[in-house]
Amino acid sequence: MNVLFLTHSYPQREGDAAGSFLLRLAVALRDEDVHVKVVAPAGPGLPATETLEGIPIERFRYAPRRFEKLAYTGNMAKDVASSWSARLALVGFMGSDFVHAVRARREFEPDLIHAHWWFPNGLVGTWLRGLSHVPMVTTLHGTDVRLAKTVGVARPLFRHVMGHSTAVTAVSRWLRDEAEKLAPGTNATVAPMPVATNLFKPGAPKGERLLFVGRFSAQKGLEHLLHALALMRGTTALDIVGEGAGKDALQKVAGELGLGARVSWLGQVPRRELPGLYQRAAAVVVPSIDEGLGLVAVEALLSETPVVAFDSGGLRDVIQNGKTGMLVPPGDRQALAAALDEVIGSGEAAMDLAKAGRLYALSTFAPESVARRYAGIYRQVLGGIA
Repeated sequence: MNVLFLTHSYPQREGDAAGSFLLRLAVALRDEDVHVKVVAPAGPGLPATETLEGIPIERFRYAPRRFEKLAYTGNMAKDVASSWSARLALVGFMGSDFVHAVRARREFEPDLIHAHWWFPNGLVGTWLRGLSHVPMVTTLHGTDVRLAKTVGVARPLFRHVMGHSTAVTAVSRWLRDEAEKLAPGTNATVAPMPVATNLFKPGAPKGERLLFVGRFSAQKGLEHLLHALALMRGTTALDIVGEGAGKDALQKVAGELGLGARVSWLGQVPRRELPGLYQRAAAVVVPSIDEGLGLVAVEALLSETPVVAFDSGGLRDVIQNGKTGMLVPPGDRQALAAALDEVIGSGEAAMDLAKAGRLYALSTFAPESVARRYAGIYRQVLGGIA
């Protein structure tokens, strides 16, 4: 079976974190006799065609080099909303994506199109499907559903993509339910993306520092964590991995709360260094609200590190409260502080949660398990139209 992936996020090189779960899925699908080709946007210094871990990739140009800034930043929707040059680049993006997808269809002859994120890739996929009559699976990852919820003009486009997809998957139950509210009758199948189980595993002894990994957007909740840290009983320290436009404001908050000496801002760290940070952390904190799934929480559990998170979005699919981690009400900083104090002080009990969490993560998010799930969805789709 040949499957064509359409995506705006995909690793630019080995070890790159952006869209790395799609590369893991494509590689694991080979064991299911599914062969993937990827159409993805260009990036600085990237060849037009290449093969990464045996997966062929065709990358498309969509604007003059200085304006090709939509992909690989995680800020596409925000950039398009605030910049006319980004809006013009988006028009070029979608047109070039479609042209290259048509060419890939002719050369690769896919049995099925798999569009990741309903916008822009799912919308482009509907055009390709209308031209070629190849069935399409669209996967909802989180940021795309938030776009449909918050931008009025996006909702009819969302319903259009849902209605013209042969099948829809969502990486969490929460996303499935949100999609159903926006487009009744979507009936998305819950099927998460894979995590690098070979990379994230138990190792170094636990330290006494908390860890946050993520962008500095309001949705990721770092400001809530800083306030909770100030409310904790002791002087537990926090390591922060990530970058974002809100860094200066967050550092100001930390200073005003008197946390300067307790917080280390590590910036973006190479992916090869992340496993050690997870392994040494006393706990990983995921204070996100309306997270599509929460791969940081999965990576922490695979590292056998306790997780404390907000009871929100797809995090409920990762953390079973009191069984694989601890969940607290979204935005409740006092409850977050109390949960962190409990984890820090509970010793073996916290480790029992982490060990149970690792077993759950292995069974649910291992690449071979996810590939088997998606191969089954593909075959069901093709069988339904035979």
